[in-house]
Amino acid sequence: MREPALVPRLQPFSSTIFAEMTALAVRHEAVNLGQGFPDTDGPEKMLKAAQKALFGGANQYPPGPGRQELREAIAKHRAERYGIEYDPNGEILVTAGATEAIAATLIALTETGDEVIVIEPYYDSYTAAVAMAGATRRVVSLAEGADGRFALDLETVRAAITPATRAILVNSPHNPTGTVFTRAELEGLAKLCVEHDLIAITDEVYEHLTFDEAEHFPLAGFPGMRDRTVSISSAGKSFNCTGWKIGWVCSSPELVAAVKAAKQFITFVSGGPLQPAVAYALDEELDWVEILRGSLMAKRDRLSAGLAEAGFAVRKTEGTYFVCADVRPLGFTDAAELAYQLPERVGVAAVPVKVFTDHPDEWKHLLRFAFCKEDSVLDEAIERLHKLG
Repeated sequence: MREPALVPRLQPFSSTIFAEMTALAVRHEAVNLGQGFPDTDGPEKMLKAAQKALFGGANQYPPGPGRQELREAIAKHRAERYGIEYDPNGEILVTAGATEAIAATLIALTETGDEVIVIEPYYDSYTAAVAMAGATRRVVSLAEGADGRFALDLETVRAAITPATRAILVNSPHNPTGTVFTRAELEGLAKLCVEHDLIAITDEVYEHLTFDEAEHFPLAGFPGMRDRTVSISSAGKSFNCTGWKIGWVCSSPELVAAVKAAKQFITFVSGGPLQPAVAYALDEELDWVEILRGSLMAKRDRLSAGLAEAGFAVRKTEGTYFVCADVRPLGFTDAAELAYQLPERVGVAAVPVKVFTDHPDEWKHLLRFAFCKEDSVLDEAIERLHKLG
């Protein structure tokens, strides 16, 4: 028999939980709270800026690093919001979303024999990207606290560092748990990176979407971190345009040049007529983002309360689109088994957290629900979930 076409290191990644759950949701006409995308568009003037560019001749290859106005808008945003200065000519690279940015960074900066620390639960593309780079992942688990928050245990991170450790991949605000790492957690992480000469790769796509008293602090802003951190973000989550796939990398000239060397042979460039619109949004629509943040916080509260009323034990969400809920109070022991039943059983789709981990038994009690939906959609899902009780 012929060997499988897919090379062994990528065979675990042949399908994604999002595709599986979305297919089940479609088949059973379920409310899809599994995949994290909003069901409303971003700022109207941003959309009109894209339309203007589309019909104004911006339909050919943009410059390899990205359009100048977008790189300048990214630099301005990072400086004004976080006080971190980047040169738009050499320290910023526009990518096909954050997913490509992460993959290109790992391909450019790690190789066989290198270890990359990944914090679990992790977004599923991280481990696939580490595998594509030929590196080895070392997984560190967040600690589930009695207060419902998932905390970063710095001593566990320290214990995972070996002489082969090249980089650490950090996601805050964190998908899937909704944790936002504190200043103290990030300060400790920065000290470890400096002490062990590690590169930090930071996924900050939910940077604007923090709730209550939680605040996003870029790891690059801590002492010794600016030039060893590859800071990655995108427009998708901040401006409700996840399908545009416009992301960016900010770092030192040496690290950006390395990422660009890999990225240019993956997509080369992308999103030419969308880049001016994202530049406009970063310059002019942050007030809209603040309104979005308030709306999402209310949706978080709405879904969390509904899940609690339906019998779930709801965990604390400090940011992102997601809330995690414990299925054990409802009499279930494995959230993955329940997730595959939910679309047909009650007409709701969610995602089991254990698929984002190397230690599924430690996380098998949690489901992730997305609340970035219209209130009527959330209410319908809540009503259907009450049938579980």
